[in-house]
Amino acid sequence: MIFLDLFLTFFKIGAFTFGGGYAMLPLIQEEVISHGWMTQDLLVNFIAVSESTPGPFAINMATYVGSQVGGAFGVWGSIFGSFCATLGTVLPSFIVILIVAQFYEKFKSSKTVKGLMSGLKPAAVGLIASAVLTIATTALAPAGWSFGLLTSPDFYASLAIFALGAVLAFKKKHPILIILLSAGLGIIWGYLPV
Repeated sequence: MIFLDLFLTFFKIGAFTFGGGYAMLPLIQEEVISHGWMTQDLLVNFIAVSESTPGPFAINMATYVGSQVGGAFGVWGSIFGSFCATLGTVLPSFIVILIVAQFYEKFKSSKTVKGLMSGLKPAAVGLIASAVLTIATTALAPAGWSFGLLTSPDFYASLAIFALGAVLAFKKKHPILIILLSAGLGIIWGYLPV
């Protein structure tokens, strides 16, 4: 049954990923595409929407994927698909936190636990970097990287939007302003004849 498959897939993603939502992205990408639930292009669009909407990124992704997959069964299927995927994502963390809370005082000064947590940090950074490269390749060079890409107006538009976002973020501008300006530029660029 598709709903059980959604729950178990996102439970596995939630159980075996450390480092937050962006560290989950490579696993989400692999599972969603391997199950044939959506294409890479659609997934990239879902990532953009998940980053722009309020709430944790991984939960937003799970909700959107569940809605998309369950949508084949109508509105109630879409709602139930969202519920199953979202529950699968958050349940492992909830269980782990309950267990950790029980044993925290006993192990908080353990060198092994401190070493484990220190080792997980670089792994999470690597997972996030992998996700950034995959998304950049899909968004900027869907046909693959080549020198012809440097003559593409879309490449320079994407670069300009990224640069604007980086400058505004570095100058500590409000994230909503960055999102609105980037969305506005993207919409304008989409309607320009190229």
